[in-house]
Amino acid sequence: MKRVDIDTSVVVAALRSRLGASNLLLRQVADSQLSLLLSPALFLEYEEVLKRPEHRLVHRLREEQVDEFLAEIAAIAVPVDLHYQWRPLASDPSDEMVLETAINGQADALITFNVQDFEAAKRFRISVLTPGQFLRRSHHE
Repeated sequence: MKRVDIDTSVVVAALRSRLGASNLLLRQVADSQLSLLLSPALFLEYEEVLKRPEHRLVHRLREEQVDEFLAEIAAIAVPVDLHYQWRPLASDPSDEMVLETAINGQADALITFNVQDFEAAKRFRISVLTPGQFLRRSHHE
């Protein structure tokens, strides 16, 4: 099973639209078709971002529903302890925890809308793909 590290922006997009590639990725995680790698720092970022008022206006989940969603994610994710920090490698400092989760979790892919921000992942043989690219590639394998 492929081990994936999913950037926060992809999780936000998944909750904003049930029809997009991001939502399909999370459904594949829920159906045990993909293993989601998750560090404590990345989980906390998911929580903080998903609870922002501007996102709650769009995904229309109450705070309790966001907590339930996150509890489900935590229950099925593969926990990643950050034994070694690789900073600074990402072009955007806020992306460091995503990259560190991918490296420490030995991800097959880091899935993001900001592919250019994760060039350093290639040094660790981690594919950096958008949700659509990942799904197309997986479909052909």
